Amino acid sequence: MATSRNISVDLGNGIHLVDTGFQRPQMAACYIVEDAGQVAIVETGTKDTVPLICEALDELSLTREQVQYVIVTHVHLDHAGGAGRLMAMLPNAKLVVHEKGARHMIDPSKLQAGATAVYGKAEFDKTYGDLLPIPQNQILVPNHEERLNLGDRTLMFIDTPGHANHHFCVFDSLSKGFFTGDTFGLAYQELVSSLGPFIFPTTTPVQLNPEALKASIRTLLSYQPTCMYLTHYGKVKDVERLGDKLLGQVDELVAIALSVKDHESRLQILHEKVMEWLMGQLEQWELDLSTKDIENVIRSDAFLNAQGLDVWLSKL
Repeated sequence: MATSRNISVDLGNGIHLVDTGFQRPQMAACYIVEDAGQVAIVETGTKDTVPLICEALDELSLTREQVQYVIVTHVHLDHAGGAGRLMAMLPNAKLVVHEKGARHMIDPSKLQAGATAVYGKAEFDKTYGDLLPIPQNQILVPNHEERLNLGDRTLMFIDTPGHANHHFCVFDSLSKGFFTGDTFGLAYQELVSSLGPFIFPTTTPVQLNPEALKASIRTLLSYQPTCMYLTHYGKVKDVERLGDKLLGQVDELVAIALSVKDHESRLQILHEKVMEWLMGQLEQWELDLSTKDIENVIRSDAFLNAQGLDVWLSKL
């Protein structure tokens, strides 16, 4: 039965965006892709996203049985935390996950223990809840450039390390766009101006590899996509310009990190410098937002980026 809440946003080519509800509106997205009666869901969000996805399927008059694939670009919990719960509701679906992340979907106990240690049990339970395991026979692990059919379109999986070792991006043959997870950065809707979307890299812990990230961005650009479907957040065009911007920004973040490598309060200084760097760029972006509002949009990412750079420095 259709709903009246407009859970999904039609992006064309049978692709619909659903806000996952993570942390704040328009922070994270998942996507429902439909073709010739077959459905794929890209990203699952957290436990709280699962009912939203089900509501969106109802809104689009799609059944649980039509879902062939649940695809997670990588196993960070804002992308894959709801995978087990969602798969339990979809009788015909296979979970598609990078080979280096599959074991954490089959047995999420280490993933849960690690995240609980970071967030504390109360916060983890509130945000993520128990992570449910997915039987191994319900999991597909695609090779680099392997394709899966979805109706009359194909979905091609591209290995894209750098943000995480267990990350792939997904090229859609119909829209000629990539579902990029975190590889092609962040571009929040609040930061769109007459100059276009403001994009910046995500360098979160613990597997950041700047050179691999730049190589992965270049790999995506080599397919000459017409658009990118970002998890954070939404569809962006002008791909070549945005990609060039990201490549330069990765170098700038590395330079910031190396400049404070030996500082005794490295993480604190890194956080301050990353925030200052982002705010300096956004001051030129002709936004109709107060400084405080801009800070609220980027605050959590500035800290996560600093954390990731700090961990990367510790490995040099």
